[in-house]
Amino acid sequence: MLAECADGPVQGPYQTTSVGEVYLKSKTKPNGKKPTAEEKKQYLEAEFTKVRVVDFDLKELVMLPREIDLNEWLASNTTTFFNLINLQYSTISEFCTGDTCQAMTACNTIYYWYDERGKKTKCTAPQYVDFVMSLVQKLVTDDDIFPTKYGKEFPNAFESLIKKICRYLFHVLAHLFWAHFKETVALDLQGHLNTLYAHFIVFVREFNLVDPKETCIMDDLSEILCAPAPPAPAAPSSPASAPSPSSHNHVTER
Repeated sequence: MLAECADGPVQGPYQTTSVGEVYLKSKTKPNGKKPTAEEKKQYLEAEFTKVRVVDFDLKELVMLPREIDLNEWLASNTTTFFNLINLQYSTISEFCTGDTCQAMTACNTIYYWYDERGKKTKCTAPQYVDFVMSLVQKLVTDDDIFPTKYGKEFPNAFESLIKKICRYLFHVLAHLFWAHFKETVALDLQGHLNTLYAHFIVFVREFNLVDPKETCIMDDLSEILCAPAPPAPAAPSSPASAPSPSSHNHVTER
């Protein structure tokens, strides 16, 4: 089954490159071999999913503060995610080569790149990631798109650009889990990757920045990593704190 998803250029004075992907659903890897169960599910094993670098409420972290403009909040967080995901990828980049990753894959999906002329390119994973990072770097450093001077307005197409960026950053995260989780574990960086992924997913869900059809390939991981932390068990009461028969009608203030 072959489905296409192509994006046209952004309209107006803030045009950028026309980029898109094709998703190729298949039960086999690009080299024709079936992926092993370990390749498909290692990142779901409890010994790995429980490893985080923070344990606070990510939902509270991504919520828009009342005094902050929405576009400012989206710009700040998206730029941070770009830098962190770029850094996370750099830790395993020596293992992501044209030989080891002949296509940009995640689960049963292959991502293709479209250039500004609409030409479809099947590229290796490192090439695809380079396209993503180069495009995003160009956007976030363009003061006409990500304004840094007081009083300068965001472009009308800003939200659509943020959605485009977040979709591509999701592709990179998904590839890291799918193709390079073993190397991540070997470097003892799975806690950082888990936390970054959970933070990113909670953020894009909060502001509806990525279509759920796009992220559904990683739903099993998302539901584990983004689940609210269980409440801490209540401390057992000591015998001395047990109410006496005469205190049944006493109201205790806390």
